[in-house]
Amino acid sequence: MRFTRLKGAFSQHWQVPLAGAAGGLCASLVHWPLPWVLGSLLAVIALRCLWQPQAKALPASGRRLGLCLVGSGIGLHFTREVGQQVPSHGLLILLGACCTLLLALLGMWLLRRAGVDRATAFFASLPGGSSEMVMLGLRFGADPARVAAAHSLRLLLVVLLVPSLFAWYLPKTGIHLASQVASAAQLALLLLSGTAVALLWSRLRQPNPWMLGPLCSSAAISLVLDWQLSLPLGFGELGQWLIGCSLGCYFDRSFFRSAPRFLGLVLLSTLLGMLGIVPLAWLLASFAKVDSFSLMLGMMPGGIAELTLSAEALQLSVALVAALQVLRLFLLVFLASPIYRLWNRLVARAE
Repeated sequence: MRFTRLKGAFSQHWQVPLAGAAGGLCASLVHWPLPWVLGSLLAVIALRCLWQPQAKALPASGRRLGLCLVGSGIGLHFTREVGQQVPSHGLLILLGACCTLLLALLGMWLLRRAGVDRATAFFASLPGGSSEMVMLGLRFGADPARVAAAHSLRLLLVVLLVPSLFAWYLPKTGIHLASQVASAAQLALLLLSGTAVALLWSRLRQPNPWMLGPLCSSAAISLVLDWQLSLPLGFGELGQWLIGCSLGCYFDRSFFRSAPRFLGLVLLSTLLGMLGIVPLAWLLASFAKVDSFSLMLGMMPGGIAELTLSAEALQLSVALVAALQVLRLFLLVFLASPIYRLWNRLVARAE
């Protein structure tokens, strides 16, 4: 009996990673963009929705490891040459982040028209990190389940659509990618320093510490030492697989059955917002003389890890995409509460 229980617990814990690995392998064989994220994500969703809704989610440490590996790899794109270019586009990056935030007004309007309360509509529509928006929303009485569901669905839609559409439409850009692989000592320095910074950022309650901490640490090391490196083969894929499996665990049958009208409005507002980004990014890029596709990707309302990975896979400007996403996240974290209070006061005066 005890052996049977142990066997059952073991199988429940391994169903998600094995399904994710199978999905990632199949996606890589058909040359799907971001195969180890998208393949594992869809495989885990299928597992939890169709066969095993009780399959155990990956532990938090698995997602943290995945984010640490991906963040360290993304940071290596910040070479000295790139580091000199990004500050010159500071105004462009700020405008791009602000444009994305303004497009969130459309989602707020749709949700409010459907009778969703003000706090939930506001924090569910902002294109920030799910955990940060849930915590901020709780302070003002928002429904945390609906806020989390909105951000999860938005991320799922962006991750599934954007890399595939870009890969289908984009020509080869010819952007140089680092060919030298990090040595064992260099890899140890990157991962240890990234983990240390992530722990510090987590202690200071900074947003998305396990992605941004290693990314900033790796970027700083790359800039100071003028490294032009990439992670060894398999490390990036491992990080993507862990992230894909973790994302898939947010979805099950109950998720898609809960508040279908609310989720439908989130889906509609996300699609409209993504369409609105296209002309805005093209217009800004034409004035600033930068790659419009990189700017477009950076303005998309997705997650930092997923969109920077997309930029890397599509050979776009990873640094520009990362800068846009990071700036937008910090703007949201620091400005969301004051803007919501201002909105409440304006509505109270109007009434």
